[in-house]
Amino acid sequence: MRSTVASVVVSVVLVFPLACHASSHEIEASDAAGLQQLEQRAEHAESREQAFLYTELVQVYTQVAGRQMADGEMDQANVTLKRIEHFAAIIHTNLVKNAKKLKDAEMLMHSATFHLGQYMHQVSSDDKPAVESTLKKLDKVHDELLAQVFAH
Repeated sequence: MRSTVASVVVSVVLVFPLACHASSHEIEASDAAGLQQLEQRAEHAESREQAFLYTELVQVYTQVAGRQMADGEMDQANVTLKRIEHFAAIIHTNLVKNAKKLKDAEMLMHSATFHLGQYMHQVSSDDKPAVESTLKKLDKVHDELLAQVFAH
């Protein structure tokens, strides 16, 4: 029994970093055309699906912004942060009470806000206001999504 538990723990410890690495590699492999396609899908989706699709975009663009900040490309990161704010505003204004995948959207938004908060610690004090502004907007949308989840 102990050897089974130990082998499971060792497997998880060894596989988890590889899974994390694979997901970040997939995001690096995503191209502008793929993001554009996801944006178009979100724009043309029925209102019940839009919250989830736009939250997916927030999640992906948050990771892109983090990578840009880590690479010292703050001008690009600021453009990406504005894009994130744009999607957050769409989610805020179009949040439908009976949205599909509402809990999934809330969990993605939680992840995005958490990661953006982590990225804020990596930027210079001159660049923090832009990140903080975006983080505040995402926090507000996250709270709204969470309220909708609990309302159901």
